[in-house]
Amino acid sequence: MLDFQAARWTMKHEVPPQAGNNHPTSIPTGVFQTTDGHINLAAAGDHMFVRLCEALGADELKKDAHYQDGAGRLEHRDELNDKLQVYFATNSSAHWVELLNKAGVPCGPIYAMDEVFADPQVKHLGMATKVHHPDIGDFEIVRNAINLSNDPNEPYTATPERGEHTDQVLGEFGYSAEQIEALRADEVI
Repeated sequence: MLDFQAARWTMKHEVPPQAGNNHPTSIPTGVFQTTDGHINLAAAGDHMFVRLCEALGADELKKDAHYQDGAGRLEHRDELNDKLQVYFATNSSAHWVELLNKAGVPCGPIYAMDEVFADPQVKHLGMATKVHHPDIGDFEIVRNAINLSNDPNEPYTATPERGEHTDQVLGEFGYSAEQIEALRADEVI
């Protein structure tokens, strides 16, 4: 989670200031309320800020001398965020996400948990996968978020019961069935 902030310290011994939910150097970046929820926006850099303003129809922000570069947007962050909030409060999260993504401005909705797993992209990625447990039955678990082309997703299983795989694991370490049974008889396992 440190990303480039750690490099700010290791390279220049600069202690980054606290920025709360805002990005410490890229403005505007953060959470904005819409008519039906919230979106998270990341319009870092001069070109992206211009695209944001054009998508919003906010020519006055694009032309404002305070916001012409990153340093100005950083210095006037709160004022800029307040002005942007006025725009975002006029329409739905879905409206802004579609509009801004078409403009090339990264943003997305902030979901409640049920909305996360109903999202088409989350479904497409198969982030929830069904498993079977002998006592509980079928249910879904969150699978690994990383998909590797040369490493197929192995079948997921429910958490094993205590000791369920003891014989298998000890066998993989070279114990014979007789040795495992002796360990069990001696109450080692």
